[in-house]
This record gives sequence, C-alpha cells and structure tokens, in this order.
Amino acid sequence: EISCSLVGSEMCIRDRSGTAKGTKLSSIDSIETRPTLDRVKEALFNIIQNKLEDSIVLDLFAGSGAIGIECISRGATKAYFCEKSHQATRMIYENLDRTRLKDKAIVINKDYEKCLKQLSNDKIKFNIIYIDPPYKANIAVNATEKILLLNLLQKEGIIIIETDEKERELKNLTQIDVEVFDIRKYGRANLIFLKRKE
Repeated sequence: EISCSLVGSEMCIRDRSGTAKGTKLSSIDSIETRPTLDRVKEALFNIIQNKLEDSIVLDLFAGSGAIGIECISRGATKAYFCEKSHQATRMIYENLDRTRLKDKAIVINKDYEKCLKQLSNDKIKFNIIYIDPPYKANIAVNATEKILLLNLLQKEGIIIIETDEKERELKNLTQIDVEVFDIRKYGRANLIFLKRKE
C-alpha cells in the first residue's frame, strides 16, 4: 500500500508494506510520468498479492518505479523497469537506493519497443507485466501485442493495463489474442487484467 503527498515539485511516495515499508520514494509530478493514484495502487496490490511471491515483474513505462519497487518489496524475485525518460530513470535508481532493493532490479533506459526486444533477446519471461503509458499515448494495446508476439509472458502470467480510455482499449484488445479476465474502475483510472487465450 502506498501513500502520496505533494512536496514541492516532487511527490513523496511512502511504501507502507513489504520489506521497504516506510521508505519515501520520489516521483516526478508531470504528465509524462503521471503517478498511479494511491487507491488504484492499493486495489492493484490487493488483487495481485498472491501472485507476487517469487515472481518476475516488468514495470513498463515505469515512471518513478513505484509499482515495480512495491512488487519487489512484497515478494517478487526481480523487477525490470523500462523507462525512456532519463530524468525518470535517475529517479528510479534513487528510489532503488533508498529502498535497498537495487540487487533485485534491472533498469532499462529505452523506448518500450526497444526494451521489449532486448528482453526477448535475453529470453526473459514475466509473471506480471504492468503497462502504464501516458494516458493519451494510445500505445498500451500495441505494447500488449508485442509482449505476446515476443513470448515474454509466462504460461500463467498476467498483463495489467492502467488507462482512462477503457472503451478504446477494450475495442483494440479484441484484435489480439488475449483474454480480459477482470476490469476495475477507480475514478478516471481503469485497471484491465489480461491473460493469454487458452
């Protein structure tokens, strides 16, 4: 569970559970790295908690890295952070230093397509992939399709899209080989839970 408060131009995010409990994480408060709302995070981790133990996680469009860091804090073996912004990437490294979780993290400072290709080349497969691009970017479904094509998902793995364009995403998702198994709405934010079609 994470709580947020604005402090100047930064957002302090307090990881209140897991091994990094009480650690303040910094986040750039901007449209490009829009932090996930507190209640959305709380709901997310209530839903995926039983899947985190010993999992490998990809935090795509990672921003400050708060999602991936909390996954490690709650039992994930390793988290990969993909973020193209150099400023946000520096913030991820700072937050990993603060939480002392650097040894369980790999940060990739690349565009998401190049990042996914690199992960495929390295033959990494994930239990949980969190996709949270800038809301207006309209690239979440494209990222999902690439993840499936590159076979980056474990057999029982899940993909979670955070979006405020639920209808758009659901319409586009019908074009690819994926099953929507849960949808949650929190204000303008929606979490869409996906798995491979059986």
